[in-house]
Amino acid sequence: MSVQTTGESFGIVEHQGSVVYVAAIDQGTTSSRCMVFDADGRIVSVAQREHRQIFPKPGWVEHDADEIWRAVQEVMHEAVEGLDIAALGITNQRETTIVWDKATGRPVANVIVWQDTRTDGIVRDLAPHAELFRERAGLPLTTYFSGPKLQWLLDAHDGLRERAERGEVLFGTVDSWLIWNLTGRHVTDVTNASRTLMMNIHTLAWDDDLLAALDIPRAMLPEIRPSAEVYGHFDGIPVAAALGDQQAALFGQTCFSPGEAKSTYGSGSFLLMNTGHEPVVSKHGLLTTVGYQIGDEPAVYALEGAIAVTGSLVQWLRDNLGLISSAAEIETLAATVPDNGGCYFVPAFSGLFAPHWRSDARGVIAGLTAYVTKGHIARAVLEATAWQTRELVDAMNADTGIALTTLRADGGMTADNLLMQILADVLAVPVVRPMVAETTCLGAAYAAGLATGHWPGTESLRANWHKAAEWHPAIDETARSREYRNWRKAVERTLDWMEPA
Repeated sequence: MSVQTTGESFGIVEHQGSVVYVAAIDQGTTSSRCMVFDADGRIVSVAQREHRQIFPKPGWVEHDADEIWRAVQEVMHEAVEGLDIAALGITNQRETTIVWDKATGRPVANVIVWQDTRTDGIVRDLAPHAELFRERAGLPLTTYFSGPKLQWLLDAHDGLRERAERGEVLFGTVDSWLIWNLTGRHVTDVTNASRTLMMNIHTLAWDDDLLAALDIPRAMLPEIRPSAEVYGHFDGIPVAAALGDQQAALFGQTCFSPGEAKSTYGSGSFLLMNTGHEPVVSKHGLLTTVGYQIGDEPAVYALEGAIAVTGSLVQWLRDNLGLISSAAEIETLAATVPDNGGCYFVPAFSGLFAPHWRSDARGVIAGLTAYVTKGHIARAVLEATAWQTRELVDAMNADTGIALTTLRADGGMTADNLLMQILADVLAVPVVRPMVAETTCLGAAYAAGLATGHWPGTESLRANWHKAAEWHPAIDETARSREYRNWRKAVERTLDWMEPA
C-alpha cells in the first residue's frame, strides 16, 4: 500500500496545557478548505484552494483526484500550522466517484463528479429495479448517485472490472479518498455510503441485491463506519469524523431533533430535515438519507431536497458570460433593478434534481424582451435559487405534514443579503443566518470533537449556535403566487430537451 502523504510536520505540538482546537477539511465541488475552530465553535483560521473543473463532453463533469489531494495538503498546512489540533474531521462533496489502484494509491481515471450525467443510459436500463432501489437505498434512480458512475468506469476501461473483482482497485467517494491518503484505511461513513445506491438504508450495510443490479464487485468497496469515530491518525492528529457536506451542515446547524431543518447554499443547494431514528420514504421527489451516526448510537435519518445549480450559476455568469468579475458583484448588479423585468432563469445545466428528477432537462432563460438588462438577468439568477428552494419546501411540507416556520440558511451564498431577502419573500417565512455561516466545516469539526471527547455532548454544541441576522417576508401573497406560477412555466420549458441516445 502506498499512502500519499507529504511527510511534512504541520507544526502540531503535544497537548501540554496549551489551548487546543479542532480542524475540519471541507473538500467541495470547486475548492478545498481547511478551517480551525475553538471550543465555542468560532473560526480561528482558514485556508482555501480552488481546483479545476474538467468538462470533456456536454454533461460530463470531472476532477483530478491527485490535484484535490495536493490542495487538501496545502490548505491543511496553511490553516493548522503552529496550532495544537485535538482532532480532524472531513466533509466532502457527495456522490462524486473515485477509483484508485490499491498498490500505488494512484487514481485510474479522472473523478466523475456528482453533477455528471453520462450515466443516463445506465439509469434507464436500471428502470426495472426502481422499486428495489427506492425500498432498499431510499433513493430514486438518477445519474446523481455513485453506483451508476462506478458501473460506467468499470465498463469504460479495459480490464478494470476484472481488477476490481480481484480487489486490486478500490472505490470511494471523496471522504474515502482522503481518509485513505491520510491514514491508509479504506473506509467510508454511513452518510456518504447512503448516497451510492449500494447501501441498504435500513441495515447500514452494502446490499447484495443492489450490487447485483449495478454489477459492482463487493471487493472494491470500503468498510462502512459511523460518522463520528477515530479512523486513524495523520501526523499525530486523530482523523475522527466524516460526513457528506450536507449532513455536516445539518450537524453544524445543531439540528439534532426531529423536524429541525437547514438549507445550505454552495455550488448546489440542499435542504435537509431531521426525521429521527426511522427513515421517512418521500412521495414528493425528496431523498431519504442518513443524517449522521455518532459512534455506536443509532443512526439519525433525514429527508433531503437537492438542487444541482445555485452558487455555480453565479460562477457561470462570471466565467462564461463575463457579466460580473467576482461572485460578490452579483448582489450589486441585481440591486440595480427592482424586479426581474419578466425574466426567469432555470439553470438545468445537468438536468433537474429534486423534486423533478429529470435528466433530460436543460437550462433556459424565459420571458426575454428588449426591456431586459444584465441587472434583470442577475436578479433572475438569484431568484432561481429561491424558487428552487420553494419547490423543495413545498415537497417537504407535503411529506412530513409539518409546515416550515423558519429556514436556517448557511453556506457561502448567505453572504448575499439580497438573496436572503428574496428567499424570505419567496418562502413566506423568516430566514435566519447563524453567526458561523460555514456550518459544513463546523459540523465536521463538531463530529470529530465529539469522537475524541473535545466536546462532551450535543447539548454543548447547541449552546454554541447563535443567530447573526434574520430576514422577514416583504411581498404580498398575490405577487408571490404570480411569480411562482411564472417560474413553474419556465421550468416546463426545460423538459424533454435531451433525447435518448
